[in-house]
Amino acid sequence: MGPMTNVILNRINRTGEALKRNNMAFYYAETKDDVPSLVESLLNTGDIVAAGGSVTLKQCGVLDLLKTDKYKYLDSEAVDADDKKKIYHAAFSANAYLMSTNAITESGELYNVDGRSNRIAALAYGAESVIIVAGYNKIVKDIEHAQHRVKFCAAPANTMRLNSATYCYQMGECSALAEGKTGITDGCDSFDRICCNYMISAVQKEKDRIKVILVNDILGY
Repeated sequence: MGPMTNVILNRINRTGEALKRNNMAFYYAETKDDVPSLVESLLNTGDIVAAGGSVTLKQCGVLDLLKTDKYKYLDSEAVDADDKKKIYHAAFSANAYLMSTNAITESGELYNVDGRSNRIAALAYGAESVIIVAGYNKIVKDIEHAQHRVKFCAAPANTMRLNSATYCYQMGECSALAEGKTGITDGCDSFDRICCNYMISAVQKEKDRIKVILVNDILGY
């Protein structure tokens, strides 16, 4: 085990302990290939499950798991706009909601920014269980670094994935950075803007409702 491996593991474990102090459950996966079986252990056959848009879930094979006949998967990607809204609402009564996160601080906080906000709404309230899968690359020092990560990394990458006509799609970073602005909501005024609602999840009232799987892999944006 090399020194860099030790640094990563220490950071993962330090963050995991902080998540537990904030009443979130922490699980560790050595590689992305270990994630589906871990997720499966947190679900029951016949569960109604839903998922937020996530490159990480696709990379780990979690979406393939959800689409098996073991679960009743509310697939928002396979329907038109009207039915998509129905699925977003139905997700609030799901047994489990799966997603990744834009950033996780070493203090055990989840930082998420959404456009439509179905993802952060389901995270905050509704589904009986929320399962979050994140690579160690999502771990940051604090909320300030989480904000920077979204503006410099996550938002530009996701606008490219979604083909959104925004400044960050064209330039690779948020317009706020180019203008020297540091406010949490600073950014462009494009109609396609995906940074509309901001949420920090800290100490939870319902212990272990939120379950975080940290993976010793670089995953997602």
